[in-house]
Amino acid sequence: PAKVVSVPPFYMDQTEVTNNEYRQFVRWVRDSITRTRLAEGLVEDFEYTDLAEMEDPTFFQEYVALNYPDSMMRRLDWDPYLEWDKDRYPSAEYTEVIESMYLAPEEQWLGYRHMDTRQLNYTYFWINKQKAASKLNRVEFDYKDQDGDGELFGYRDYVKDTQAESNRASFFEKETINVYPDTLVWVHDFTYSFNEPMHDKYFWHPAYDEYPVVGVSWRQARAFANWRSKYRRDYLKRAGELMEHDFRLPTEAEWEYAARGGEELTTFPWGGPYATNSAGCYLANFKPRRGNLTADGGFYPVKTTAYSPNGYNLYCMSGNVSEWTSTAFDVQSFAFASDVAPELQYNAFEDETETMKRKVIRGGSWKDVAYFMQLGARDYEYQDTAKSYVGFRTVQSFIGRDLKDF
Repeated sequence: PAKVVSVPPFYMDQTEVTNNEYRQFVRWVRDSITRTRLAEGLVEDFEYTDLAEMEDPTFFQEYVALNYPDSMMRRLDWDPYLEWDKDRYPSAEYTEVIESMYLAPEEQWLGYRHMDTRQLNYTYFWINKQKAASKLNRVEFDYKDQDGDGELFGYRDYVKDTQAESNRASFFEKETINVYPDTLVWVHDFTYSFNEPMHDKYFWHPAYDEYPVVGVSWRQARAFANWRSKYRRDYLKRAGELMEHDFRLPTEAEWEYAARGGEELTTFPWGGPYATNSAGCYLANFKPRRGNLTADGGFYPVKTTAYSPNGYNLYCMSGNVSEWTSTAFDVQSFAFASDVAPELQYNAFEDETETMKRKVIRGGSWKDVAYFMQLGARDYEYQDTAKSYVGFRTVQSFIGRDLKDF
């Protein structure tokens, strides 16, 4: 079904998130866990930075030391260099912590030391604005004694007396997710097929640095967007700049708007009704012929800039890998979704049915036929699964109406 909708302005990544970019996330999580263990183990030079122990603290820092919980006064010290060369470990205590990040000796293959990726868990918080916006949790000011009992309530007292959720922290949602991609997708996605070389090298080898990351679930993609937002905020704070909107997955409507590249009534992102140009060259990485994946110049995913961009200078909006959106999948969603920035949000719990865990993917992939390259083609995957043909890119809402307004 077709539906005319409007979306507010936003920025979008020019390419799909690459292996190189996602590895930065994985290594940050690794370093964060390692520094936390070093700090908790009181390893020299890696102790927590404690506001209560600062010399010449400001009045605010003194207030924090007296009134804030201990967990909010401690900060990891990111300045000391982490030494990963086993021949240069500085102490026995340091060695014990670093080696705890690796596989146990009985799990090592041929004696090679490999990082235990099962430990690479990222914990983050987000605000459940849908819950906060519930009528039961909305704040109504009663400073004018509307009930006529002669009592005037302060803001905090009134909230505690009348609201279903009296603590603002009740709207904070916590999520912990393992961030390492599922490299075994190359094996379990296909039966009677030999793809083990991609399992062995695709994510970590420099030859694939600028290729799209795959094997990432919807939940992992959201965790990456959260970390990327934190990384950006930290930079802006250091630079004394104003804050920006967070990075996030695009809604389905945003994705299609961006994929169209400013064109209307077109079949593909490049603006035409055909999958080839006038010279007969294929314009995306997909499965162009029966049993022939190489006619377009690729087999598996290719470099994120391998094909020409669309009218908005966005690469591979069709083909290469399908892309996660934030939108929950429902075949009837076009019928009931708003025409004002349409979105269907649903965060399914682990114990819910599989149907409730479906998320929209768009764009088609290297293994798909031309139909899935079309701008209107929809498909879905489950939020807790990873595939060798699904990646993602992030967006950031624009502040204001137009750059010309500034």
